[in-house]
Amino acid sequence: MNLPELYRYLPTLESRLRGSYGAARRSAPRAVRPYLDVNQEFILRGGKRFRAILVLAGYFVATGRDPRPVVDAAAAVEHFQSWMLIHDDIVDHAEERRGGVSVHRALAAAHRREGLGGSPDDYGVGIGITLGDLEEPFTVEALLSVRAPAAARLAALAEYVRMTRLTAYGQLLDIRNGTLDPGVVTERDVLDVHRLKSAVYTVAAPLKIGALLGGARPSGLADLESVATDLGIAFQLRDDVLGAGFDASESGKSSNDLIEGKRTLLVVRAWQVGTESDRGCLRGVLGRPGATPAELDRARETIRATGSLDYSERRIAQLTARALARLRRSRSIRAKAKPLLEELADRLTRRRA
Repeated sequence: MNLPELYRYLPTLESRLRGSYGAARRSAPRAVRPYLDVNQEFILRGGKRFRAILVLAGYFVATGRDPRPVVDAAAAVEHFQSWMLIHDDIVDHAEERRGGVSVHRALAAAHRREGLGGSPDDYGVGIGITLGDLEEPFTVEALLSVRAPAAARLAALAEYVRMTRLTAYGQLLDIRNGTLDPGVVTERDVLDVHRLKSAVYTVAAPLKIGALLGGARPSGLADLESVATDLGIAFQLRDDVLGAGFDASESGKSSNDLIEGKRTLLVVRAWQVGTESDRGCLRGVLGRPGATPAELDRARETIRATGSLDYSERRIAQLTARALARLRRSRSIRAKAKPLLEELADRLTRRRA
């Protein structure tokens, strides 16, 4: 089994996602149905579906078999991802997501068009939060629908609970870090957020959910979790590089992380080793949506000139190397699954989008 073979299951995944909203729509009050349509439109915009692929990969890692039985679990993590993205866009005041208008902004625009009472922005945020919340029952329902022994489903649900809790911890710390002077935030603070918020729900938990549904015992997944956690942190460090506007021509990303004031390792390291002039340059763009392209270019040059960009690249390489070394010496991970995990590691850490 290789990565392209896993991607062959995506049409089935899309069908399951569409079907879950169709079933909910049929039993929902008529006035609620347009809101379900908003969630369906958002999730069917696409995305990389990488978390879903990792669920399928986890099942193969545990069983060596065709992962079709856990397509519903792959759909579950996509519902969870939509939940996180809708809420994250509200926190970050994001205007766009997945090639379209963010959910809360689209709802505010609909409020204006329809001439409803009250504040359009408050409506967009309130309904957006609720629509994010609505993704949780879809997530749990999809996990429960997997045809697996009850003990395996229970173990997968327990991992889902852990994933949800740790992701929330990471989000809390991330928001808190954003309120602090960049000189106070340490590399450890940044990596703790990445471990809790990104590594768990992006890589480790999807792999573990697939493996648990395949019959793996939780006690036998230590190596897989360790490998996945290092790769998940490296994945987020790569995302931070792209989110600061480096490789923007290839990734299609802008400098959103800078104008949102995110305390990434790029910023924290540059702040730590840079001059007062360097810090002033960064201070001029962090958390400033009105920062000009020239100011953002200077901030990126500061990050580059202080060696912070190279430092992040070295940390990505170190984490990836440690993950691969543990993978190769692991006795608990099936030998026939290791090439697939190496392929996934490359996709996670070397991506340009």
